[in-house]
Amino acid sequence: MEGGLGAPERHPLDWKSDSFYDTDAIDAELRRVFDICHGCRLCFNLCDSFPRLFDLIDESDSGELDTVDSADFKPVVDACTLCDMCFMSTCPYTPPHEFQLDFPHLMLRYRATEHKQGKTPFWDQQMTKTDRNGKLAGLVAPVANWATDRGNRITRPILEDIADVDRNADLPKFHAKSFTAHAVHPPARNAEAPAAARKAVLYATCFVNYNNPAIGTATQAILAANGVETEVVYPECCGMPQLEQGDLEDVARRAKNVALTLKPWIEDGHDVIALVPSCALMLKFEWPLMLPDDPDIALLAGVTRDVAEYIVDIARNEGLVAEPKPLKGGVSLHLACHARAQNMGQKAAEMLRLIPEMDLKIIERCSGHGGSWGIKKDNFEVALKVGKNAARTAGREDKAHVASECPLAGVHMLQGMERLHAENPDTFKTPPSVASHPIELFAKACGLI
Repeated sequence: MEGGLGAPERHPLDWKSDSFYDTDAIDAELRRVFDICHGCRLCFNLCDSFPRLFDLIDESDSGELDTVDSADFKPVVDACTLCDMCFMSTCPYTPPHEFQLDFPHLMLRYRATEHKQGKTPFWDQQMTKTDRNGKLAGLVAPVANWATDRGNRITRPILEDIADVDRNADLPKFHAKSFTAHAVHPPARNAEAPAAARKAVLYATCFVNYNNPAIGTATQAILAANGVETEVVYPECCGMPQLEQGDLEDVARRAKNVALTLKPWIEDGHDVIALVPSCALMLKFEWPLMLPDDPDIALLAGVTRDVAEYIVDIARNEGLVAEPKPLKGGVSLHLACHARAQNMGQKAAEMLRLIPEMDLKIIERCSGHGGSWGIKKDNFEVALKVGKNAARTAGREDKAHVASECPLAGVHMLQGMERLHAENPDTFKTPPSVASHPIELFAKACGLI
C-alpha cells in the first residue's frame, strides 16, 4: 500500500496475448498512468521521460492530460531507459496499491507493439546483436577500436550519419580474445581454502566476454583464492538490448536457451554468477516475469547472484581466505540502477567496505547512460544532463578511483566529469583515465591483479 515498507510486487508480462498489443487498450492505460503521474510528480528528477511528460501536459491547452494528443506520447516512451528506479524506489502506487502502476513495463508494452508493427529502426536492431558484433569486431579488434574511437574524425561522423550514434559518445572497446577464451577451466584453487566449499558458473555476459574480459578474470581470481571452483559458461547474450527494443520473442528464446544450457550445472550444485547487473536482473527477474511457468527459468532465477552479492555472501558465511589490503586514494562508487532494482541492498559498497581503511563515497544517482539509449545522437547531450549530478559528485570528491557496477555507466560518468573539469577546473579535478568495476578494485586490494 502507499507509504508501505514492503518491496513492490510485479505481475508477469502477458506478452503472448493479443490484448497486450491492442493499441486502444495501450492508449487507455497510458492515459490512466500518465494522469496519476501528473498528479504526483515524485519522479520528476529520475530520467527524461517524466520531464517530457510533465512539460507535455503543462504546455497543453488545458494544462491537463485531456488536451494532449496521443501521438505526442512517443517521446515520453522513447526516453525511458527501463532502469526500473521509478518502480523500485520512488513510485508510491506500485502493486499492491490499487492503482497498480508499473511505468517501465507499460513503456515496454508500447515498444513491443511498435516492434511487432515493424517500427524498430534497422540500425537500432543491428546494435542489439551484441554476440555477432562482438565476434566480428574481435577478429579485427585494433581496426574496430580505431574506427569507433571518439577522436576519429573520419569514421565517427560517418557512424553518426548512418547509425545515429553520436560522434562524441565514448563506445566500448573490443578485445581480440574473449573472456571465454581467457578463462581457465577450472582455475587453480587456493590450497588454504576449504575443498569444494562452493561451485559456481560464471555467466560471462556479452559485455565482459567481448568488451572487458578483465572483469571476468578478476572474478575468477577472487573466487579461486577463496576456494570456489568456477567454470565459465556463455551460451549467448541475456537479451537486455532486445528487451529495450521490445523484441520480446527473441528475449524469451534466449532465456530458454540459456536456462537449458545452465540446467546441468545447476543440478550438479553450481551457483550462477552474473558479472553485470543488467544481466543479473534479466536472469533473476525479467525472464521469470516473461516465462512464469517455465521450470528451467525458475530454477535459474533461484540460484543466480550478482557478483558483488556473491562475494559478500562468502565473506559473511565462510569468511575470506584471501583478505584484502588497504587501497590507496579512495573510491567514488556509482551504484548501478539495475543493481538497485535487484532489491538486494548496496552489495558493491558492502564488498568494498571489506577492504580495510576504505575511503568510499557512494553515488546513488543515475549516470544517464541507459544502455544503447545514451549513445544516440538525439539523446547523448540529454544523457549527460541526466547524469550530471552523479558526475558532479564524483568530480568534487577527487578520489583515485571511479567505479561503477555498470561498465557503460562508468565510462559515461567519466565523460560527464571531463565536461565539468573543462568548465571549472578549480572545482572539478581531472577524472581518472578509466572507470573500474568494483570487482576489479577488490581483486587489486587482494593482490590478485
